[in-house]
Order: sequence, then C-alpha cells, then structure tokens
Amino acid sequence: MGGNKAVKSSTLWHQFKRFMVLEFDCVSRAEKLVATLGGIVGITLVSLVSFQVSGAAGSALIVPSMGASAVLLFAVPHGKLSQPWSLLGGHVISALVGVSCYQLFGDTYIAAGLAVGIAIGAMHVFNCIHPPGGATALAAIIGGPAIHSLGYSYVLSPILLNALIILSVAIAFNGLFAWRRYPAAIMMRFTDKPVKVATNTVGGQANQINKKAIEQAISDMDLVMDVTIEDLQRVIQLSLNHAQHQKMSSEQIKLGHYYTNGLHGTQWSVRSIIDESTSTHAKNDMVIYRVVEGHGFNTADSCTRQAFADWAEREVFPNNEGDT
Repeated sequence: MGGNKAVKSSTLWHQFKRFMVLEFDCVSRAEKLVATLGGIVGITLVSLVSFQVSGAAGSALIVPSMGASAVLLFAVPHGKLSQPWSLLGGHVISALVGVSCYQLFGDTYIAAGLAVGIAIGAMHVFNCIHPPGGATALAAIIGGPAIHSLGYSYVLSPILLNALIILSVAIAFNGLFAWRRYPAAIMMRFTDKPVKVATNTVGGQANQINKKAIEQAISDMDLVMDVTIEDLQRVIQLSLNHAQHQKMSSEQIKLGHYYTNGLHGTQWSVRSIIDESTSTHAKNDMVIYRVVEGHGFNTADSCTRQAFADWAEREVFPNNEGDT
C-alpha cells in the first residue's frame, strides 16, 4: 500500500510540474545575481533621470510596466521580446492605443479590455510584442487623473522617456558582462555552422538546419517564441554536440578560422588563428591566436595545434559569413 501511495504521489507531482511548466533551472547563481543588480540599477536610474528631465511625480514619473520591462531586459536580455524594437515599439504603440481608447470610451470596463486587446493586436501587426506593453495600455485607462490629464503627451512622457532610459541602462549595464551584451545583435558577432542532421539519399549530401528551416518550422507550428532564431540554432548545435560527445581534432584547427571554448559567463571566449608554423611533429606544430571575444579580449598568444584543439569546443563563424 505504501509503495502504491508513493507511486501515486510521484505521478501527481510529475503531472503538476507539467501543468505548471516547472522545468529544470539551469541558470547560474552569477547570472541570477547580475539580473537582480540590473533590475535595481535600471529602475532606480529610470526614476532619477525621469525626475530630472520632467520634474513629474508618482504615476506620471514612471509607469509600473517599466518594472516588467526591467525583468525582460535584465533577466532575459537575449530574448526576442526584450530587444529594442519590441521595447520601444511595444510601449509606444500600446500607449497610443490606450490613450485613444480612453478618449473614446472614458474610464470604463470596455475601454480597459479594448486597450489591452487592441494593443496586443497592434504589437503583432508591427512585430514588436512586448508583454509590458499591455500594462502600458491599461495604465492609460486606470491611471487616474494624473495620467488622464496628460492626454497624448502620455506617449512621450512618461512612456517613451522611461523606455529610452531603461534601454540605455540595459545597453550599458549588460555591456559590462561579455556573455550577456545587449541587444542580442551585439552579442551575436559569431554564429555556429548550420547543423548537419541527416544524409540526403540524393548525392549523399548532409541536410542542414539553417535559419530559414527553423523559421519555417516555427511558422508551421504557428508559435510566438521568446527566443531568437540564432539562439535556437545555437541550442540545436550544442545539444547535438553534447549528444555526440564531439571533440575538436588538431586537423580541424585552421588559419583564419574562429573557435570558442563553449563556456558561459566570465570564462566564455572566442579565438581566431592569425598565424601558424606547421610541422609533422605535434610539439612543433604551433598556432598563434588572438582573443576576439570574451575572456582575455584582444590579447594574443601561441600554443601547439593540439593544445588549441583541446581548448576549443567548436568552430564558429562571423555573422556576416554564417548568416544562412
């Protein structure tokens, strides 16, 4: 009986986790701490700078939706919904919708529903979905006299002003940490080779998962995902590498190519082979490299080709070359 109860409890817990989407937490403590500090710095500076610029107070100084934006920009800086166009477009468009709904319907239940619903649709149309935008639209309806008296000025201050400040803080703060530079386009100077997943029966050529294939898959599933195509491509590449336990060989280390150690956080690094001295003897087969991203940035050193291969986790490509 006791065993059956244990099995039943385990099954219920498993079902509960699936329902709640309670997944494995793989984020490091350092990343959590940085995100926490980012939120503190971000909202503090938004409040201070907004006050210095506008002299406003209360809800006219900073809208609550900026707190939600801070979560995205500092906890998920590389998420698709966190990027500059989503942030600025989402807030500004939603503010316009919210003010318009208030002007037409006043402070009513239907105005609140219309403001949020139309804001969602507008963000879809303009490809700038930013969840806090819904709160921005709603605040235009329920924000009280301090907000209502602003009219369409609400769009410029506090909304656009707040958004520009928190965007600037996110760029500066996240830029202090090489592995979480913001926006994602700055971080993604290098990309992985498209993933080989199968052998084509015609000509024996390997099929590859490139960005267009991933975009088509997302379109087929009709999904909105808070992840960039580049990150999805990287996740697929890394998961296959881990599954196949791939190791770089010395023959794969070539002049002019780029490699990463695949680590995360402060130890992440990308190196470029800038010179070499080839030899049939492993001890004399040397390469000279320069660190082009991450730990040790802009330093140069040399080592044997085999030692470099032992350091390297995989080859990467400058985005202007690997953008397929």
